[in-house]
Amino acid sequence: MSKADLKEELNNIEIPTTLPILPVRDIVIFPYMIIPLFIGREMSIKAIDSALSSNKMILLVTQKDVNIESPKIDDLYRVGTVGNILRMLKLPDGRLKILVQGIAKARIVNYIQTEPFYVGEIEVMVDKQPAELTVEIEALMRNIRELMDKSIALGKTFVPDILVLIENVEEPGRLADLVASNLGLKAEQAQQLLEMTDPVMRLHKISELLHREVELLTVQQKIQSDAKGEIDKTQREYFLREQLKAIQRELGEIDEKTEEIMELRKKVKAAKMPEKVEKEALKQINRLEKMHPDSAEAGTIRTYVDWLVELPWSKSTKDNLDLKKAKKVLDEDHYDLEKVKERILEYLGVRKLKSKMKGPILCFVGPPGVGKTSLGRSIARALGREFYRMSLGGMRDEAEIRGHRRTYVGALPGRIIQGIKTVGKNNPVFMLDEVDKIGMDFRGDPASALLEVLDPEQNHAFVDHYLGVPFDLSNVMFITTANLIDPIPSPLKDRMEIITLSGYTAEDKLGIAKNYLIPKQLKEHGITEKNLKIHDSAIMQIITHYTREAGVRNLEREIANLCRKVARKIAEGKDKTYHISARNLSKYLGVPKFLPEEEMEKDEVGVATGLAWTETGGDIIYIEATIMKGKGNLTLTGQLGDVMKESAHAALSYIRSRAKQIGINSNLFSTHDIHIHVPAGAIPKDGPSAGITMATAIASAFTGRPVYKSIAMTGEVTLRGRVLPVGGLKEKTLAAKRMGIHRIIIPKRNRKDLEEIPKYIKKGIEFIPVETMDEVLRLALKKNSRPAKRSRRV
Repeated sequence: MSKADLKEELNNIEIPTTLPILPVRDIVIFPYMIIPLFIGREMSIKAIDSALSSNKMILLVTQKDVNIESPKIDDLYRVGTVGNILRMLKLPDGRLKILVQGIAKARIVNYIQTEPFYVGEIEVMVDKQPAELTVEIEALMRNIRELMDKSIALGKTFVPDILVLIENVEEPGRLADLVASNLGLKAEQAQQLLEMTDPVMRLHKISELLHREVELLTVQQKIQSDAKGEIDKTQREYFLREQLKAIQRELGEIDEKTEEIMELRKKVKAAKMPEKVEKEALKQINRLEKMHPDSAEAGTIRTYVDWLVELPWSKSTKDNLDLKKAKKVLDEDHYDLEKVKERILEYLGVRKLKSKMKGPILCFVGPPGVGKTSLGRSIARALGREFYRMSLGGMRDEAEIRGHRRTYVGALPGRIIQGIKTVGKNNPVFMLDEVDKIGMDFRGDPASALLEVLDPEQNHAFVDHYLGVPFDLSNVMFITTANLIDPIPSPLKDRMEIITLSGYTAEDKLGIAKNYLIPKQLKEHGITEKNLKIHDSAIMQIITHYTREAGVRNLEREIANLCRKVARKIAEGKDKTYHISARNLSKYLGVPKFLPEEEMEKDEVGVATGLAWTETGGDIIYIEATIMKGKGNLTLTGQLGDVMKESAHAALSYIRSRAKQIGINSNLFSTHDIHIHVPAGAIPKDGPSAGITMATAIASAFTGRPVYKSIAMTGEVTLRGRVLPVGGLKEKTLAAKRMGIHRIIIPKRNRKDLEEIPKYIKKGIEFIPVETMDEVLRLALKKNSRPAKRSRRV
């Protein structure tokens, strides 16, 4: 079929007024253009199916932003090209490949359907054809043909036979469209041309674009020519230099020093240092070249250059960005700790979306044995990075962080740079252990030196005193650990994201022991589950009666003790399965080391049940109050701290101020002494959370009304009787649950903390929020059982 026949056939095609719309990305299709398209989006596939089932015509419209997966109406241009689908092929991956030919330009007048694909009412756009081919138009067309010739001569790649096609096109609009479709224009420029209905204007625009393209190609060819000449010169010099070296070797003129200098220069080039660092390294090598090899300074420079070339300036580990795999690794290594795991997965999620980002600086705060250090190692494994641990405990010298200046004898870089060199990568997980135990003396303040290391705004150019050149630490993931947050200096604390590991509950420890500790100890002692079975009751007995800790170190020691005893028996020939339960545990571990508080047998006067937080978890405390003849003195015993003593005085002042409302004869306060005692007198106690418990015990002693033994309480009390919030609610709830207490009085402002307590802990517990001490007394005290004047501590 001739071109004239093709044109006539396309012009005779009747185009419907409504057509399915196919959004295309990063390309504008012109009339008469034949192009293959790959279709993968669901809405696009449905639009193709609709077109194939009717007249095989579809409107091809370019979307404004290529990154939008599901474009809205505003994301599409209004002008497109009506296309005729010539062929369609279904691919194995579910996509379609179509061959489409542009027929005519069309404008979308209105969208009449948006789901499941776009259908629009269209208006065909007809070019404003000139009455005749004037001299100006012919000159424009000839100019475009010549520019196309020049482009090809300068190396621009076009489809085969493009020049033949251009020579045979006589219509201005057709020529403009043909050249525009082959120029590789940006979508915005191509769309601008498509929307022009004046062919002459299009030719002018195409001429401008071609002129610019020819200029660019000319400059590009010049650059390539210059570069080739430079490469030829460099290659010539290289061959001459190699020949000179070969001649020198034959003559025996190359000495060891020259070889060493050459080797150092090779290493500098291979290290791919930043330009500034490479310049400094080559400068030092040039100095070394002029020195006597046996001089002291030559040895110093050699060591310095060795440090520079061995640092991983451009070597990094590729992060494992598979979030499911990372979560699996974290779950394998650690039980619970959901907040920490969630923070690491959040970092990985952002890292997946943004390749270049600063490493987070986390600080794990918690008591010993909760897994802070091992968690850092687990994070490194999850990320697929190298791990390095550095202990800061007892560090007093600032040079440990920043390094010594090279003027000192025996100078070395700081331990940060040493660690980076050891792992051989510039993006390890770097753990700074015991950040709360840094010292300070006349040699400087290491904590202040760490400010630069742990500041994302500064550590991209960390300058070690020994190196004297900046090293980028922004890719390093720093993790610090501490037992207490208070000793950490405020500026250092401000640079870190604090994550608190409050310790494990008894239920958590049971899960850790079953999933991690017991399999580990069995393996280390050479025995299997066939030899030793430790029942859950035995594990719980070890947790409550043989250990008292927030972590699991002592729990692991006791399990190791059991394994050793069984391993010895098996080694002696007594090979059988040993079952250890709560009943026979004492045969292996001896008598219990710790005994929990005994449960009260009945409601008593002057005894209130409080809840306390300790480093080893929550605990029950019974606060006892008794009154006796005297002069109104208050006695406090039980190794109480200053805060707890102040709480006792505040509680007494509140009870005295509300004596009439509570039903206490105010004269009793001046004629009776009050004694408050917290049992387990050898254990120091402090904190404000026993305030309402003390007030309840005092009120009970003066009124003679017993306190319900089934109610435990925690909260700080003010002189006005307001109940203030406290911390450690999760641990305190666990302590109450262990003692069989099912009603807990808590400050009303602590209700938000209940959301962080797992459901299995809250199950069966009634939390009673209170705002005032009056509410506490109404809930905790029973009805009067005897006259107030005979009230005594039972």
